[in-house]
Amino acid sequence: MARPRNRTTRVFQFPAISSLAVVFGSALVALAVLSIISGRFLDNVNSGHTPIRPFQQASSEAWSAINETASSLQALEDVPGQWDTTVEHIWDSENAELYYGCSEPSEKYLSELSVESNGYLFIVASGGLNQQRTGITDSVVVARLLNATLVVPQLDHRSYWKDPSNFSDIFDVDWFISSVAPDVKVIKELPPSSKKFISNQMSNLRVPRKVSPHYYLTRILPILKRKQSVRLTKFDYRLANKLDPDMQKLRCRTNYKALQFTKPIQDMGQELVDRMRAKSGKYIALHLRYESDMLAFSNCYYGGGDKERQELGAIRKRWKSLHYQNPDKERRNGKCPLTPEEVGLMLRALGYGKDSYLYVASGQVYNGEASLAPLKALFPNFFTKDTLVTRQELQPFAKFSSQMAAIDYVVCSESDVFVANNNGNMARILAGERRFNGHKRTIRPNAKKLGTLFAARHTMSWKDFATKVRHFQKGFMGNPMEVRAGRGEFHENPVACICEKPEAQEKLKRMNQQQVKKPSKSVETVKVEEEGVVKLQDPVIPVEDRLIDEAEDDAEDEELPLVIDDEQSNANEGDTNEELLLESEDPDENTDEDDQIAIKDRVSELEFCFSD
Repeated sequence: MARPRNRTTRVFQFPAISSLAVVFGSALVALAVLSIISGRFLDNVNSGHTPIRPFQQASSEAWSAINETASSLQALEDVPGQWDTTVEHIWDSENAELYYGCSEPSEKYLSELSVESNGYLFIVASGGLNQQRTGITDSVVVARLLNATLVVPQLDHRSYWKDPSNFSDIFDVDWFISSVAPDVKVIKELPPSSKKFISNQMSNLRVPRKVSPHYYLTRILPILKRKQSVRLTKFDYRLANKLDPDMQKLRCRTNYKALQFTKPIQDMGQELVDRMRAKSGKYIALHLRYESDMLAFSNCYYGGGDKERQELGAIRKRWKSLHYQNPDKERRNGKCPLTPEEVGLMLRALGYGKDSYLYVASGQVYNGEASLAPLKALFPNFFTKDTLVTRQELQPFAKFSSQMAAIDYVVCSESDVFVANNNGNMARILAGERRFNGHKRTIRPNAKKLGTLFAARHTMSWKDFATKVRHFQKGFMGNPMEVRAGRGEFHENPVACICEKPEAQEKLKRMNQQQVKKPSKSVETVKVEEEGVVKLQDPVIPVEDRLIDEAEDDAEDEELPLVIDDEQSNANEGDTNEELLLESEDPDENTDEDDQIAIKDRVSELEFCFSD
């Protein structure tokens, strides 16, 4: 007897994003109700009655957060789970196999190494991890220029981050010393026999930003020879961007080879990489800068209504030098970091599916889960170091912000794709390293074009939106030979350390010939509110032209007088103009002064994030 055929009932399935909206909305409702009930219960216990105003206020704020999150998730309903699987090179860079990192010195450079030292060079690297990294890299170059013995760099402990870590807590100091030995002699500390004498003779100086080698040779070298020791403070970006090719290659050898993290940091970072790869094979790493003070400093508006205006406005009042800027104008000029939702939309438009795995390195995100909810809906496989390892595993590093940042650096460096929502120090340093190590896919948002496009997203279909995102991102994807969006930062694009393989010219010539034969296409434009049109671009130019452009952009810095920031004490009247003293570094000095210095350091870092 034949078995009866099973009958199934078809059930209507809601879109994935819509379902997530329901899930997130339900969770938020539950949390809101629990918070209201618990608050009301405690009020009853403590005072015998329920105060109506606090209850109504809590209810209003909770429902406002729920509605805001649900609305943002609902706006993602048109995003398909997988968009255009025919897109090529989303996990690697086109023509990357034709280029390689090269940092070997020339014969002329090797013949110029002098045995006799002119004295000891001390530097204090300021800022966060990656800002300090640029200072350490440039300190080796400056030591070579001055023919000085470099003492292992000090890390500023009084900056905004308040991290007490020393060089040896973050970097492998023995590896560093041995790696740069062919270029510069580095010692861990002064010889005991001469320590007291040299310390008493030492000049504490601060040089201007991005000065030329000539400046060091004419202003600093005479002092070094006379005093036998010089201490350069606040040492970050204190050397010109444009240097002799051999000095640029020394920067590359130092940054990409000599500066290795300590074994505990490297092992923890690699453990996170291994766990990400065990889950997915390939993964995207996102460096998300979305802290409240960074958003406040940007002078941009991120859609949070009066609550956002009040909160960020209160933070802006801390900086007397920060002037009001029109938020719409700042966004049009590409000065606004992308929101988590905008980063997610950009990645999905570029062809990364909902099933892609995302590692997020971030500080404390403004509005927390409410800001992250759209990004998590677009990329449910969302991970951080806190979700990949236990609290016990992270415990040795947890109290040290630079060591935690170093762990994130390892995971981002090893990722298949790296993207940042900003143009800060870590984004630039990693971009340069990834170019040097094979042009691994590195995405920098074209914020100037995308900002206006995001505002007009719901006036067009998803297909049109995604097509325009791809057009706007040409030249911002980390491919070889693409024009940089910023001007002249060697740490972001180390041109002098990128070499072509012999077969590169022939292949590129064939590609150019094929492009010439293609019929020209009209360039599409996008209408946006009050902006007219946004033009598309093709930023790819030949290598030789790119080098000429860079030379023009990085014109030699004009000679500047040796200056000192306002927080420094006045120089002794008997000292020469070059010998301005740094303020006392007595550990018992005024805490308020330390706080002011920390604020200025943070402002300096934020200014760099929003520079071109």
